[in-house]
Amino acid sequence: MRAIWKDCVIAESDNTVVVEGNHYFPPESLKREHFRDSTQLTVCPWKGTASYFDVVVGEEVNPGAAWYYPEPKSAAAEIRGLVAFWRGVTVQA
Repeated sequence: MRAIWKDCVIAESDNTVVVEGNHYFPPESLKREHFRDSTQLTVCPWKGTASYFDVVVGEEVNPGAAWYYPEPKSAAAEIRGLVAFWRGVTVQA
């Protein structure tokens, strides 16, 4: 699977975990030059608190376009530290 934004592959892995239709990528599959920490947090009742990354390609920034659960609740333990995408990031095989 590949995560693409602005025609740039920002993550690529053969080992994603699908939860609620979202592919969660292992952290080592991210092309780190395209990610920066965000202060954004959200809470999911069954997964826990999500942290976010801004996605950066060239001068373009997509705020909070990637999220992960550093300390998920036990029901979501399989996605601990894995990264998923939204806000215009395309995930494709």
